[in-house]
Amino acid sequence: MPPYEPSAYPPFAVTVDLVVLTVRRHALSALIVRRGEAPFQGRWALPGGFVREEEDLAEAAARELAEETGLHAHGPVEEDTPAHAAHLEQLATYGDPKRDPRMRVVSVAHLVLAPDLPAPRPGGDVGGARWAPVGSLVGPSDDEEHPPLAFDHRRILADGVERARSKIEYSSLATAFCPQEFTVGELRRVYEAVWGVALDPRNFHRKVTGTPGFLLPTGGTTTRQGGRPAQLFQAGGATILNPPMLRPEV
Repeated sequence: MPPYEPSAYPPFAVTVDLVVLTVRRHALSALIVRRGEAPFQGRWALPGGFVREEEDLAEAAARELAEETGLHAHGPVEEDTPAHAAHLEQLATYGDPKRDPRMRVVSVAHLVLAPDLPAPRPGGDVGGARWAPVGSLVGPSDDEEHPPLAFDHRRILADGVERARSKIEYSSLATAFCPQEFTVGELRRVYEAVWGVALDPRNFHRKVTGTPGFLLPTGGTTTRQGGRPAQLFQAGGATILNPPMLRPEV
């Protein structure tokens, strides 16, 4: 076998990009940052950065998440996680040779879900940061209402949104958008925001409370939504929903 010669292969860099989603003002929103330097200086982009030499991909994604939002992250199957940790999972890999004008850069995108995140605080080489409804970012046109994202970040964002929309059909992932204790009405509004549809409250209540392991009553109630006291729940032990919560056809 001939010896392996690293110089025979072109070098390339690896980055992580974060699709950070939350529900703000009853709308599914994504975190975007304004680039402070070239390439695409001044353009909005997904948060992220280059993977450091000593990091694996999950460590790099968690570091970027902490730097951009101050959040701690946990994987989809980890236990004993902080009460307000964000859900973090690998989304997809993007390797078009021309996706970055500087050099060959392969990005490993990650999806981050967390409830009611606060206003972001830009840092490092970021010129600004804000939450934007996903509908204003993945639309078909590049006008003021649908600003073009840097690199191939519109595609990455669209893939992340579709992952979230499909996963809440068959998994308990929707609870990642909720506080530790929540009402059925608050959970329904998560589904409505992520799917972009209105759901019948009675049918939804029947489905989620009748799905084994989905919700666990805490024994408490709340009036934070107004009206009569509503029962509080927390996420149950199920990770897969059977039967699934099928997305309505629109």
